[in-house]
Parts: sequence; structure tokens; C-alpha cells
Amino acid sequence: MAHTFLMQPGRWTIQGSWLERNGMPISVKGMTLVAWNRDNWFTMATKLIFPDSDRAEMFLQYKGCLHAGERQYTFLLQHNILGQVEGEGWIGLSTIVQRYWVLGDRQRRSGFETLYRVSDNTYFLSSGILAGHFLNSTIEASLERQPT
Repeated sequence: MAHTFLMQPGRWTIQGSWLERNGMPISVKGMTLVAWNRDNWFTMATKLIFPDSDRAEMFLQYKGCLHAGERQYTFLLQHNILGQVEGEGWIGLSTIVQRYWVLGDRQRRSGFETLYRVSDNTYFLSSGILAGHFLNSTIEASLERQPT
């Protein structure tokens, strides 16, 4: 199964729910742009907003490298709330799984993302952020590829 998210340039909309510990789910929407250069480096920029909520917007700027013929990659992420983040990703047959950790963080925050391929133009995202051993927040959302 060939992946279109991350593996190909594109623009994706995000719509779903955000859940924090002891809180009710809130609506989340956003956009992700993926671009590649000829040296197997990708960039991915994501903006998340929380309509009908006072929660601050999130901005994520990824830069990563996938070596030819490999199914694993590494990335750096600048996150407007978490700060500097490092991570790794694995490309499976029907999923892309990412794990990351916040650099120099006293709270020992880390996270994970699983993107399940529903079709060429649709993925389902399930993600969580942890502080130490405790799950702090999760997101579940659909990603839809936008026409170019």
C-alpha cells in the first residue's frame, strides 16, 4: 500500500477532537503542508486551531530526512508550545507512526502519532502527548488531501 501523506507533496485539512486530562473533547481544525526537495529531505508545516475555545493555536514546523529505500526517518520539530523536539518515524504498510521527545524539558514530555491510511486522499490520525508516564492530551482527527 503506497502512502500519499508525508511521502508526497500536498496540502491536507485536519478536522477532529482534542481531549485533555479531566476535560471534555473540543473541536480542532487545521491544515498541513508537505514539501520535498531532491535530497530526500521533507518539510511539513501544520497549524491547528480550536474553534469555540479559548485554547491557543498550535504551530508545528517539521524537517526530516528519509533515505532512499528505507522505511524509517528522523525529524526535528519546532513546536510553538513544546519548543524544540526530535523524533523518528516508521512507515508501515497501512500506517505511519511517529514518536518524539521534547529536548531539555523538565516535564519529560514526549508523544506519538499514528496515521492510518483509509484511502489515497484520507488518513485517520490518533496522537497523544505524555508528561513523564502520564497521558496529558490526545487528538483524533481525519486528514483529507486537498486538490492541487
